[in-house]
Formats: sequence, structure tokens, C-alpha cells
Amino acid sequence: MSLPNDELTLAWASLAKASDSAQGWRSIVISPVGAVPVHAGRRYPGGAEAILVRFPAEVVAPGLQLPGGAGFLVERTSLGDAVTWIALTRREDGNVDMFAAMATDVAAALAPCPAADGPRAVALLLGRVRAWQEFMRKGGQPLGPEAETGLFGELEILLALLDQGLDPVQVCEAWRGPLDGLRDFELGTGGIEVKTTLATDGFPARVASLDQLDDTQRQPLFLAAVRLRQTGGGRSLPEIIGVARECVSGDAQAQRLLDECLLASGYREEHAAHYIRTLAVTQVRFLHVDAGFPRLTSQMVPQGVLRASYAIDVDKAQTPDAGLREALTQLKAI
Repeated sequence: MSLPNDELTLAWASLAKASDSAQGWRSIVISPVGAVPVHAGRRYPGGAEAILVRFPAEVVAPGLQLPGGAGFLVERTSLGDAVTWIALTRREDGNVDMFAAMATDVAAALAPCPAADGPRAVALLLGRVRAWQEFMRKGGQPLGPEAETGLFGELEILLALLDQGLDPVQVCEAWRGPLDGLRDFELGTGGIEVKTTLATDGFPARVASLDQLDDTQRQPLFLAAVRLRQTGGGRSLPEIIGVARECVSGDAQAQRLLDECLLASGYREEHAAHYIRTLAVTQVRFLHVDAGFPRLTSQMVPQGVLRASYAIDVDKAQTPDAGLREALTQLKAI
């Protein structure tokens, strides 16, 4: 269900007529009948905009860590009843338009969730807010060409994993890169880091940290090298996203996880017209990251080097292509 763009704005406007001495919450229901209860609200004094979501008290564990970010606050609160409310509130320095977009998206995502399914609603709320947290951390603007290419490559690998018959929820849960994961996919006993290039000469790839290609904690580690070319016969970023959504369309949990990862990657439907390039895959290799692979880890640098990012040429790796099926077998993911 989509929420009309101005519904929250109108609700907040109707709640703004409080005196300077007002205290506590003023709110109005915006959720459909039978869905998890969501209110548009303002907290006084100050009149900060918010949405509030109601849960049975036992659903929200006392020690549950609530996310937060620049421009917004997530906290437990009370409206004077015997249930738990979680409030998503704009901070004083938060951008009103961006907060309204986030609050509208969160409310719309909760709209199909039945009131009786509290655990699902908690997971949906927190997952969506964390995705927005990453989106805002990345700047909240349309993706640049490099980030667009990188996301396209990760989606190609996600589709390849689904094509191998892996469970859609398993695949979408494994996609950790957008949510500030160390590697793009955490699968089985190890992981897959995706690097994507449009280069025709060599395969330049940036490694973000000394930990990204370090396999001491989880093994094995594979690097998926995705080579693309720009062509009129390819797919745009919105088109490949449409394919991915179609592939998980029969599973509500997988749909939710996919949408959260897309948002956390920096992709919003409002920016779709920005992505006009059409790309096609020319080669995909799955290279085992072992002792001979070109990399730096904390065990390989001089003492005192605490962090580093660096660039490699993947084509210089003296590593044969294992293929996806063999990589998944070694990962114990199939």
C-alpha cells in the first residue's frame, strides 16, 4: 500500500494548533483498519513531527537496541496506555522534507502488516529505519556512476544466487554490503565480495579496508569479478531492480529485505529517471581469495598501520575461476 504524499503533512498540520504551554503527545491515526496502529504525531513543547507505532508490551524486548541517525530519533514512549509505543521523531536540526519522506515510507511499509503480527511489525520498522539511516549516511542523493555500477554488479550476483535455487530469504539476508557489512554477501561459512568494472583493459578494483579481503575469521572468501559494458541492448539500474523484485515477489519477507537493501544502497524510486545507462554483463568470475591473491590484511602490513584502503588489478590474480556452483559448494551454502 502506498501512502499519499501529503497525508502526513496534512496530519502534522492539523496537530500544530497547540499552545506554547502544551506538553506531551498529540496524535492522529493514519494506518488502515486492522493494520499495526500507526499515528502521525507531534511532541510538545516544540511540536516536533513524528510517527508513532503501537505494539503489545511483550513484543518489544526491554533490551532491544533502537537505531538512530542524523536528523531523527527512535525511542520508546507512552501515550498513557498499557502498551508500548515506538516513536520516530525529527530532531530539531533534521531536514523536514527528508524526514517526511522517511516517515511516509515507514508508514507505508507497515500498512499491510496485521495488528496481530507484532514481531513482524517490529522487524519491519527497525529494518526500514536502519535502511534509511544508511541512505542518509550516504548523502541521500542519486548514486554517482561508480556507485551505480557497483550496485548493478551486486544485483547481478544476487540474481545468479537466486538462479541457483537458493531460498530468496536466504539470499536477501546474505546481502550485507548495503547495510555496512564487511563483505557484500555472507553465505554459509564464508562470503562473497563483489567487484564490478566497465574497464576493458585490466580490472581495477578498490578495497575499502584491511579487513575486506581478510579470511581469517570466516572461510572461504570469494571475489566475484563482474565485468560490464555499456550497450543499448543492456538493462538500466531500475530495470535490473525490477527483475530482482519480480524474482522475490512471492515472498513478503524477501521483498522487505530486498527493498531495505536497495534503500540502504542509496537507491530510491524517486531517482529512477536519473539512471539512464544500460549495462550488460560480459564476464563473471568467482576467484578464491587465498594466500596468493593480491591483497593487504592487518597481518601483512607493518606494525602501527591501523587502517588502509587500496586498489588492485583483479586480472593480475593468479587464481582460476571456480564458477558459482563450486564457490557455493565450498561455502557450504548448497
